[in-house]
Amino acid sequence: MSCWFDRQVTETIDAPRIVHASREIAASAAAIFELIADPAQQPRWDGNDNLAEASAGQRVRATGDVFTTTLTNGADRDNHIVEFEEGRRIAWNPSERDKTPPGHLWRWELEPIDDTHTRVTHTYDWTELHDELRQVRARATTSDKLQASVDRLAEIAEADATA
Repeated sequence: MSCWFDRQVTETIDAPRIVHASREIAASAAAIFELIADPAQQPRWDGNDNLAEASAGQRVRATGDVFTTTLTNGADRDNHIVEFEEGRRIAWNPSERDKTPPGHLWRWELEPIDDTHTRVTHTYDWTELHDELRQVRARATTSDKLQASVDRLAEIAEADATA
């Protein structure tokens, strides 16, 4: 007979290593992308409530760029851009300051539907994360947390679009 603890461990171990959230936002892809590619804007829409701040002037422009954010616990993170297509896709690998990224990735993909509507997909992928201590937090990053970021982003982008 399996006990509650065994079920919890199994469910945690079997957590998906790639999670997504998506929705249509009533704003242009360019306007939405500006909110994502400017790290100073990210704490406004972070559904994980993990980001405290990011300095202005770090707007991402290319693969290879690195931007720094400060977490709510006060720690700084370097975010290494590994995918970039202006207005369409951006992805980064976070790491402790001046360290090699441990293997998890945050991705945003924007698909314009028309001039004023965009399908936005947010992905968290930790298939390359091998640090067991970090895996605990990674398992807790579920699609509902990503959806919270997408929904907050939508709220801001749609308010800006009607202003």
